[in-house]
Amino acid sequence: MSRKHTRPLLIIGILFFVLDSPGLLRAQEKETDSLLEVATLENVIAYALENQPAVKQAEIDEEITRKVIKGKLADWYPQINFSLNYQRLFDKQANMIGETLVRFGAYNSSSAQISASQNIFNRDVLLASTTASKVKIQSGYNTQNTKIDMTVNVTKAFYDLLATEQQIKVNEESIARLEQSLKDAVNRYETGLSDKTDYKRATILLSNAKATLKTNSELLHVKHEYLKTLIGYPASYDLPIQYDTLQMEAEIALDTTEQFNHTNHISYKIMYMQHELQEANVKYSKWAFLPTINLNGNYNLNYQSDSFGSLYGTSYPYSFLGASLGFPIFQGGKRNAKIQEQKWASKRINVGLANLENALQTDHARALAAYKGNLAQYLAQKENVALAREVYDIIQLQYRNGVKTFLDVTIAESDLQTTRISYFNALYQVLASKIDVQRARGQINY
Repeated sequence: MSRKHTRPLLIIGILFFVLDSPGLLRAQEKETDSLLEVATLENVIAYALENQPAVKQAEIDEEITRKVIKGKLADWYPQINFSLNYQRLFDKQANMIGETLVRFGAYNSSSAQISASQNIFNRDVLLASTTASKVKIQSGYNTQNTKIDMTVNVTKAFYDLLATEQQIKVNEESIARLEQSLKDAVNRYETGLSDKTDYKRATILLSNAKATLKTNSELLHVKHEYLKTLIGYPASYDLPIQYDTLQMEAEIALDTTEQFNHTNHISYKIMYMQHELQEANVKYSKWAFLPTINLNGNYNLNYQSDSFGSLYGTSYPYSFLGASLGFPIFQGGKRNAKIQEQKWASKRINVGLANLENALQTDHARALAAYKGNLAQYLAQKENVALAREVYDIIQLQYRNGVKTFLDVTIAESDLQTTRISYFNALYQVLASKIDVQRARGQINY
């Protein structure tokens, strides 16, 4: 292709890019605006409440429920309709009058109708109006339940990620100490103060520590991706996690003497509202013997002519206003059977409520026991960290002075690393178990 022909294509391409670039920039700005500058636990949860797909779906479902209710209640308002009809006869209707054949009607006919009706009493509409507020409440409970689940899951994922980050820090500090121990062991071997087993043992420990660091680093990446997926965060952007260990330690406290009230739990609220709606279904079945009453009226314009051109020249209107009453006399026992069916369904929900109450009580006891156990573990590990650090420093100094063997150093190093990892794990476990207790008590609300 010649340069003469390629130039117009190049100009078109540049114009397309210039015209389309504002849209691209807006899309990029919208995506970057949704990023977190600082990903604290509070910010991450707030972000999830705005962007998590399950939360959005629950909010959409709640809005759909409102629209459905509005549509049901619209039946209380007058219903007005308009229709227009046209009919062309090819052969008029014929009747014999005596011995004469007579044809009736016009070749062209048309009618315009405006009809209106008003429900005076209808059990379907009555059910919708009496249960509208409860259905809205139940829909709101479902949204709350989704948000509570999201909060608990995000919090635990956040703490799990922090635990891995702390393990990496402990691994890095351990590697630094092992590298120094390896240098000391090599120096002692070269000066003849120890044999080569010390520095070889140090080499093995250092290699294992680096392998553990690599494993935890890969695991941390996976946990970052999981947390981003959980909150609906763009996968291509970094999530800058930030936390304050001292602040977390200050948030550990929980009143373990508080009395449990199952009615505060969102699951109980949802099921109890189901019970309320089922009681309304029982009443609805009982209303089957009630009459259906409505008003209706029509205004019609009729047009007839053998010639289409003059069809709409003259109208023949007629109108009426009426009322209808429908009353069931005998239904073959259907009404009583339906009432019994709904009553048994109500009893089933009552049994479920009693069972749920016991289950929630058990869940609370389990969560509280886990919290107390994790709290005791945390307090013990917090004391052990200081002791393990002191023991390691003393043994390391004694080894350098030839009092202790390198095996004592490796044991002290292992104890210090294990104790520090156990401390951070215990810290995040007690915080995770605390949120389980708060959920069981119904203290997480939106």
